[in-house]
Amino acid sequence: MLKFEDLNGANVELTFGHNPHNIESRHVLVVMKHGDRWLLTKHRIRGVEFPGGKAEPGETIKQAAIRETLEETGVTITNVQSFAEYVVFTEPPFCKAVFTGEVVHIENDYTLLETEGAVWMTDEELDACTDLSFHMKDRGMSELRKWVEENGRTV
Repeated sequence: MLKFEDLNGANVELTFGHNPHNIESRHVLVVMKHGDRWLLTKHRIRGVEFPGGKAEPGETIKQAAIRETLEETGVTITNVQSFAEYVVFTEPPFCKAVFTGEVVHIENDYTLLETEGAVWMTDEELDACTDLSFHMKDRGMSELRKWVEENGRTV
């Protein structure tokens, strides 16, 4: 387990697997590569980040990961697997499930609402990016990227 303070001052615990606090995940984050490029999106306010968001009522977190990726990037993913959980100790605390998967379709004309669409970056481009959202600057992101490099799919 990795413990750290995020840039907003909240304590965070990153666990590879299920969190020990038994806090149900209703938020999702999708960390994946396609070939040698990371799939990211550019949020109009926060900047460049991995796709993610909140599960809607009646939706599983796996369904939310697939939907949020499509809505924010125009990319359809499959073989989605959860591999980590972030617990953020705000009031109330919340849990974010982290997923990876495989790209099956890239829609270039997808109608986007909150983001400017898919942003594909190599490791070098991501490391040098000056427009990262605050989410991307915490200690957990490098650990998530490392896990995907070592264990995730890179198709």
